Amino acid sequence: MLGAFCMFLSALDYLIPKPLPFMRIGLANLPILLALDLLSPANYCRLVLLKVLGQGLITGALFSYVFLFSLAGSAASAAIMYGLRRGLGKKFISFMGIGLAGAFVSNSVQLVMARFFVFGESALYLAPPFLAAGIVSGTSLGLFAKAFSVQSRWFRSAALSPSSPGMPDRIPKGEPAKSPRPPGMPGVRQKFLSGLRFFGGLGAMVLFLLVPSLALKAALFALFWLLAAAAGKKTRPVLTIAVIGGVVFCNLFPPYGKVLVQAGPLSVTLGSLTGGLRKAVTLEGLVMLSRVFVSPGFTLPGSFGRLLGKSFRILEKLNARKGKITGRRGPQNGRGTVKKNRLMEALDELLLELTEKA
Repeated sequence: MLGAFCMFLSALDYLIPKPLPFMRIGLANLPILLALDLLSPANYCRLVLLKVLGQGLITGALFSYVFLFSLAGSAASAAIMYGLRRGLGKKFISFMGIGLAGAFVSNSVQLVMARFFVFGESALYLAPPFLAAGIVSGTSLGLFAKAFSVQSRWFRSAALSPSSPGMPDRIPKGEPAKSPRPPGMPGVRQKFLSGLRFFGGLGAMVLFLLVPSLALKAALFALFWLLAAAAGKKTRPVLTIAVIGGVVFCNLFPPYGKVLVQAGPLSVTLGSLTGGLRKAVTLEGLVMLSRVFVSPGFTLPGSFGRLLGKSFRILEKLNARKGKITGRRGPQNGRGTVKKNRLMEALDELLLELTEKA
């Protein structure tokens, strides 16, 4: 249940416009916060990995820097939050403090990675707004988690349950190791195609990163774009152009190499421009490559694959019932008055309903 909840919130997070492709509001950290008091260390780590893989599959960014940034940020954030909760306990640190620390660490790790992979030394200028956004989102999620843990019947029931909610220590061997497959497609065939896509995408990613020529890398980026569009995947040309332009602009500082254009204090140099273009094309090329190779029927082998498949099945149920989170109730007191549930109450009812049917 918590794994599907993570992926559900990741899907909502993905739909919110963001200035940077790897930036997240952090909605999927809410189940991670709640899991601090519900899961064993092994299942907690499994949930974090499930969250990252789910995000990569939902957003189609499994073979990109976005996935790498998410993995590093989530791992660092989860480690510090778990350490604080276990080391200090509920008495000395609240969900708000834990959420704030987790968001700060996650954003700091991603900024360091952005310094080397994307923006160069200009990443320093992105740090204040990026960290400020993390403080706001981390504090908000922490406050929500605190209130939800106190008021939620689902959370109280899960805390008293002898087994972890939705994250059993062992997955039954008979459980299908996949998400729901398209009608008529045999399970063996789907596994084969998923393995082919996974290793094909992994190999294409390595080859793309090793391409030395900027012109060839740009041609491959265009090819990935066309293939993704032909497969019906969202390419978002305006956002892609904006990201490429932003990455190139940030890499113009500091200038090095032959001066091409002098615009006041800004010198556009050949070395900076070429380096910026290479990083921008690599960043967006990997995103398009991921969208080519990742599809809804993607599966993973083993017990973790079964858990991922189970989470995707619950995710479908969450998506089918997400209208309930708007919190509408039927007529009240016989006069046709319609009241609005609070978001917390509607979410609690939805989780209770799905837990009973799981």
